[in-house]
Amino acid sequence: MSSAETVTLRRLAWAGVEVASGDDRIVIDALKNPADLAGFQGMPRRPLPSIEAPPGVRTHAFVTHLHPDHCDRLLLTEFAATEGCTVGCHTPIVDVLGKMGVTAVAQDMGERRQIGPFTTIPVPSHDWRGDDQVAWIVEAPGLRVIHFGDTIWHGKWWEIAREYGPFDVAFLPIAGVMARREGITPTNQPATLTPEQAVEAAVVLEASTACAIHYDLFNNPPYYTEQHDVRGRFLRAARARGIHGVAPGDGKPVPLAAAAA
Repeated sequence: MSSAETVTLRRLAWAGVEVASGDDRIVIDALKNPADLAGFQGMPRRPLPSIEAPPGVRTHAFVTHLHPDHCDRLLLTEFAATEGCTVGCHTPIVDVLGKMGVTAVAQDMGERRQIGPFTTIPVPSHDWRGDDQVAWIVEAPGLRVIHFGDTIWHGKWWEIAREYGPFDVAFLPIAGVMARREGITPTNQPATLTPEQAVEAAVVLEASTACAIHYDLFNNPPYYTEQHDVRGRFLRAARARGIHGVAPGDGKPVPLAAAAA
């Protein structure tokens, strides 16, 4: 593989992303079974796109954290039991996945793992409740992407950029969710990045393309409430900052900055 042209990028449902090349593909936070989300996030507003792999293609599924909208235990069990497929995670959650019946390959923070043409690296991310979470970098010849499943604004953007940037694509949540859960003192601060914060993160990460994820599928007030017009705000903020911002639909390819010229 000599260039990014041999790699395809696809946005799946919600926070899911697919990076594929030849006989290998990586999926991050893929979602197929939403029943566990009904009580808090509600059910999805529309059917989820297919995430089935073409015949002969090996799937390597990665998890950013254990929340059920990012960690589909039934789907991960399916992948883990399929010959040639694997599940990858950050080391602190490998035992929890094991108790779910999911055998996973663990990586420490910053540890590299080679999968066919891809290199995967977990880097810091931060959750509104303090749960263990990572972002995943996926590198291939001619392409470097980073995926943040469910993060708030934090102080590690600059460190990640310094050690691993620049990036061709940064996948960033934009819903600015206001969350209310029993046993957790409510605040008026968003539980995920707002559209404007996502764009600023892309600026710091030196990302050529910022791709919106984690929006417009779940809205279940008062427990889980998406902010207003997040897609429009994201695209406007990206234009104002000179960033190539994209918001492809569920299951659609991700256009790179060079392709937009």
